Amino acid sequence: MWTYDKMLEYPIKIKNPNPAMAKLIVTQYGGPDGELAASLRYLSQRFTMITPEAIATLNDIGTEELAHLEIIGTMVRQLMKGATPEEIERAGAGGYYADHDKGVYPQSAAGAPFTAAYIQVKGDPIIDLTEDLAAEQKARGTYEWLINMADDPDVIEPLKYLREREVVHYQRFGEALRIVQDYLQEPRLFIMPKPDFLRN
Repeated sequence: MWTYDKMLEYPIKIKNPNPAMAKLIVTQYGGPDGELAASLRYLSQRFTMITPEAIATLNDIGTEELAHLEIIGTMVRQLMKGATPEEIERAGAGGYYADHDKGVYPQSAAGAPFTAAYIQVKGDPIIDLTEDLAAEQKARGTYEWLINMADDPDVIEPLKYLREREVVHYQRFGEALRIVQDYLQEPRLFIMPKPDFLRN
């Protein structure tokens, strides 16, 4: 069960439309290493996780990724909102406009629609948490490439915030992996003392 706060986790106030940047940033909405994939991955993996701490980590981060999805969607919307069709076409986003107008559609920067094939749920806690560590690093990298291509502080600052959150998530998944590894190494056999007549 979730409750919803009617505010963004990080405020977005982009003053200048930039459909070219919107076309790139949308990859963090519905691309292979984007926020939609992350939230579905973690919120699905939690059902077969084995320690309360790791379950809570997946639940917390999966929920926060939904908040990040909302931030990215807001950025795409504001970057497209004031642009004319001619500006959108000149920015190379004419195909996106033809299919979605100025709506926010889950796709990669290359135009591939979102697919559940981007994520994995193996049901094995070590495999799943290892994938999560890699996913956070890939998301961090994508945010860094986007920051490298941005020139508007109204765009750069929220991207930097989201990048920093991916680093925090990576650390938390590392902690969860250690907890799960320790749990799996604990002996679970109840030792019964041998009676005297069995000792010889």
